[in-house]
Amino acid sequence: QVDLVESGGGSVQAGGSPRLFCVLYGGSGDGRCLGWFRQVPGKVRDWVAGIDRDGLTRYTDSVKGRFTISTDNAKNTLYLQMNSLKPEDTGRYYCTLRVTSDCSIRAAMYPYWGQGTQVTVSS
Repeated sequence: QVDLVESGGGSVQAGGSPRLFCVLYGGSGDGRCLGWFRQVPGKVRDWVAGIDRDGLTRYTDSVKGRFTISTDNAKNTLYLQMNSLKPEDTGRYYCTLRVTSDCSIRAAMYPYWGQGTQVTVSS
């Protein structure tokens, strides 16, 4: 049983720096990928950032230099530090887990998802 529980979203002004949290229940072990996706109404869920078991991080181009993904394995928590937010960062952010060392940016490859947390950026 794997459960992911996000928190930390809300309404922020452009330029703000909220931090998203995702607590992972279950899904421990070697070879896993954790990630954040963003979805807006009427559009597909887009990959934002990912981190593998070795701590290697990757980001979509639009958030490079502004967002930081990290984990605290002792707390089974995934983070997304969001800086210099822009209105186009608005969306529902989902954390996700794939139990494999082969990380993917395709949402269909991830079987475990949280319920999402809404981030709304106003200009």
